[in-house]
Amino acid sequence: MAHYDSYLICTAPRGGSTLLCGMLASTGVAGKPASYFFGTSLDGWIEDLELQLEATASDRDMAAAAFRVALTKGRNGTDMFGLRMQAHSLGFFLEQLAVLHPGASTDAERLQLAFGATLFVHLTRPNKLDQAVSYLKARQTGLWHSSADGSELERTAPHREPAYDRAEIAACVDLMTGYDRDWNDWFTRQGIEPLRLSYDDLSADPLRVLRQVLDSLGLASAAADGITPRVKKLADRINNDWVARFRTEQGLEV
Repeated sequence: MAHYDSYLICTAPRGGSTLLCGMLASTGVAGKPASYFFGTSLDGWIEDLELQLEATASDRDMAAAAFRVALTKGRNGTDMFGLRMQAHSLGFFLEQLAVLHPGASTDAERLQLAFGATLFVHLTRPNKLDQAVSYLKARQTGLWHSSADGSELERTAPHREPAYDRAEIAACVDLMTGYDRDWNDWFTRQGIEPLRLSYDDLSADPLRVLRQVLDSLGLASAAADGITPRVKKLADRINNDWVARFRTEQGLEV
């Protein structure tokens, strides 16, 4: 029997969450984790969830509808709800959660009211320079994810050639470092001890990490048998060149 009703993958862009979410969905027992509450507007939530609401719907009604539909999508016919939360989306999400559950005094209590007993999974990428380069390159090229067969899985803009920018890379390093700090500060304030996962471990042995999550949820780790990653790693020579150049220009040890 599962120990939890839901899990929340707490992460930041280019941290490996697309790989992990895809494998968890493929097990058939862990719901379908995704960014159902992405961004900082109710209109964005409604559009992403493809909801049809009356024009007179209040903000509270919109939030309530979004939570109802997200629960159905995130369970995907199973007893487990999965959700990915990007760091930049957390603040607005918690604001809406407080509107829906005003009687609770903490975010942790509100999350339990909304989703039941919840496992928090903190997925981080220790090498912030690698993460920053990956993030900047994806923003420039418009390509965020490729399928295992090499076909495009997620593109947000027409292709353009990536261009090295030391200042932008430095800003992205600061951004990713801040996201980790924000998550850890929130965990501390809420008295949460998350399951901590590393991008490096996930990349090196995705099935072992998948089984670790299933075990922590109280689900049969055998559900991971035969699962193959759906996404292909995008890092290439350009990533390596940018990292090496940045370290040299910053006077860092190569």
